[in-house]
Amino acid sequence: MARTRVRTARLASLVALSAALPLLAGCGEDKPASGTGTKEAGDKPVVVATTTWEGAFAKAAGAEDVTVIVPQSVHHAPDYDPKPSDLAAVAKADFVLYAPFEPYAAKIKEAAGSKAKLVEVNLDNDPAKAGSEVTRLGALFGTKDAASQWKTRLDAEVTKLNGELKAAWPDGKSPTVVSQVFTTWAAGLAGATPAGTYGPEPVTPAQLASLSAKKPAFVLDNAHMSTGTVLPDSGAKQVTVVNYPGEDLDLLAVYRNAAAELKKAMSGS
Repeated sequence: MARTRVRTARLASLVALSAALPLLAGCGEDKPASGTGTKEAGDKPVVVATTTWEGAFAKAAGAEDVTVIVPQSVHHAPDYDPKPSDLAAVAKADFVLYAPFEPYAAKIKEAAGSKAKLVEVNLDNDPAKAGSEVTRLGALFGTKDAASQWKTRLDAEVTKLNGELKAAWPDGKSPTVVSQVFTTWAAGLAGATPAGTYGPEPVTPAQLASLSAKKPAFVLDNAHMSTGTVLPDSGAKQVTVVNYPGEDLDLLAVYRNAAAELKKAMSGS
């Protein structure tokens, strides 16, 4: 497949990029996108995250020195072409965080000659799973207290948003929704159980018929893996859910933004 050949070529190019690393460290021209990439007093962990999503998990867990490799403008992280500055950042890291669908993370670490610990992150915004993952990372980073404090804030925020969304239910009843497989957490935030899921592949005619038969009021679409209008002519309102945090790496903002979009949809605006 064409995309597979492109990814293979990009992975191979990392070996060539590693040759430029010693020169890069000396000239300091191509700086990492964010973070300092150097150890601070107090032996705080230096973390490199492939995307803002992993970066937000790291920040929630208590990491303060976090460098993000893939720009937020790149919606599909596996298609990103790493730069020499990315290798420079990884070379100075204590931890490199990545997701299993980002196959280049280990190659970047190898090309950079880094001794960093490669950590696979379970990128799921389901509050229970997110809280568990942040707790795990906090233990790994040696920042348990900060991770525990963030989890307390998460629980409070989710409880608040869930109450607000239930109060906004049309006719006071939990709406029927269909969700992309990676946005079901947003349905849970609204107190709704998905009647069906789709993706990440495009919806097939058989799926279209099956999902339409559920007569959903809303379709939750993944902004980063959108396949366009999912159930055309079904009457369902499509709501775009963003999984990735912004450059501020505020994971709680993801829940607030999803709640705002769901409220808007349920109010008919």
